Amino acid sequence: MSSETAPRRLVLARHAQAVGAAATDAVRELSARGRRDAAAAGRWLAELGVTPDHALVSAAVRTSQTWDQMCAGAGWELAADLDRGLYEAGTDAALDLVRLVPAQVRTLVVVGHNPTIGSLAHVLDDGDGDPEAVTALLGGYPTSALTVFAVSTAWADLAEESATVLAHHVARG
Repeated sequence: MSSETAPRRLVLARHAQAVGAAATDAVRELSARGRRDAAAAGRWLAELGVTPDHALVSAAVRTSQTWDQMCAGAGWELAADLDRGLYEAGTDAALDLVRLVPAQVRTLVVVGHNPTIGSLAHVLDDGDGDPEAVTALLGGYPTSALTVFAVSTAWADLAEESATVLAHHVARG
């Protein structure tokens, strides 16, 4: 299978646990547990063989810290594309941001917030994925939840019910 026809991989991740209060919501940092959980999320993805070539991350402090800890846990060195719009994006807007990812990207990680990330995972699910992972996805989308999808279209063509759930996990460190 050529790189042009090989399925893309999309990872949707909710940020890890944050502290309860800060000057504003956008500057809330990860808690100690959140740092451990995010590193565990990175380790889990690395064990699955996920090596992203692009990361779309909300510009909020807790999401960028989640990404940094995921990279540390996985052994990745990839700068995130921090997006202010992803912080307040609803499901449709988040999907639009994914559609704007460069075509050459093969594996994309999106780190954002709920309810958007959990909703996007449900909207993209084509119903043909791993039954255990789909069942787990239906159980909710707590902090440090991750869903890995196979995507057979270009990012620009990603649509509702067009991605196959390969795995779902809630990382705890």
